[in-house]
Amino acid sequence: MIDSKELEVWAGYLLDHSLGGISADDCVMIKGEAVCWPLMAVLERRVIEAGGIPDVFLVPPNNERGRALSAAMTRYGTEEQLKRIPDWHLDRYKAMNKYVEVLGAEDPAQFMGLTAEQSQALAAADRPYANIRLSKSWVITLYPTAASAELEGMDFETYERFIVGASTTDPRPLLEAEKKLAPVIDDGKTIRIVTEHPHTGRELGFELDISHGRAVMSFGLRNFPDGEIFTSPNASSANGEIFVDLPVNYGGNDIKGIYLRFEGGRIVEYAADEGQDHLSAIIETDDGSHRLGEVALGMNPGLDRVLKHPLFVEKVGGTLHIAIGASYEDCYLEDPGSEAGKAEIERLVNEGVVNRSAQHVDIVTDFREGGVGRSVHIDGVELAPRNGVWEVIG
Repeated sequence: MIDSKELEVWAGYLLDHSLGGISADDCVMIKGEAVCWPLMAVLERRVIEAGGIPDVFLVPPNNERGRALSAAMTRYGTEEQLKRIPDWHLDRYKAMNKYVEVLGAEDPAQFMGLTAEQSQALAAADRPYANIRLSKSWVITLYPTAASAELEGMDFETYERFIVGASTTDPRPLLEAEKKLAPVIDDGKTIRIVTEHPHTGRELGFELDISHGRAVMSFGLRNFPDGEIFTSPNASSANGEIFVDLPVNYGGNDIKGIYLRFEGGRIVEYAADEGQDHLSAIIETDDGSHRLGEVALGMNPGLDRVLKHPLFVEKVGGTLHIAIGASYEDCYLEDPGSEAGKAEIERLVNEGVVNRSAQHVDIVTDFREGGVGRSVHIDGVELAPRNGVWEVIG
């Protein structure tokens, strides 16, 4: 059992820090499975106490993250049925202006085992609703469940203490370290990443144009726990090879040991030591899933365990991640939702800079001792992790 005081602290960070506080004008969607109810109940009560309106969205156990379609509909529905998403689903997303998603599954097996085609159809159907959510004030957190602990290969008590400890720690000190890197990324033209292929010992070089993007410092405003600084690259610019050594769990399925080769921005060759079919399902979703939408540095030195869950593994201090799929529009403009911003984003889409895709899947390379990461340079300036934090070293 999580102590009630810990739940209050956790909920307070999500509502007051991540979402900037709740007022009578706010309609807050609180989404998650019933197994996450202890935290969701505190969030609901605190929204009411602040004068806002909570929209509690309880997710069925066969629907990963409350997507537009359940695993059952995706498995057994016809093509025509998959298009008939009820209007109220769209209305519900449009009605809220703030969003808290509490991840954590009771039985991940219920939404695992989809074919590549089914996974792609599910991602495509849900993307319009994800886009609405991303245009609002939002934050995602992870509630510890026994099933998730089993997926991580940990006993539940250890897993729970790790998740709760990380989720009740003040994220604001992370900002100071990120401020030191932001000017390097803002002024940078090219990031060069060197990794080593662990099976051949071959050095792999990889480059991205980041001149159109700006640094976004992440210290608990979107993910909780947090700790990364990221940008979106020119989606047409990736060239070279990279190896990604840390495991990621996608739709309840593990993917490990990822090799990617890029030409002219596109993934032209890929392989995985484990989960090749699942990697293929991601990359072959649409045209945009052959390109990248993000490059980021993990900045949280307090995350001393590497979990498979992307919310945690991508934040580990001393890691670097790239995202297969959609760009973040606010990495290019401060206000992409304004009329002028929308026009500029469309121009960048047409030029191939901004990437549109049903997917956005983070995959993580370890630059700490023992990982395959070797070096990172932005325009000749070297970055390296020191005591779990990336720093400029030359």
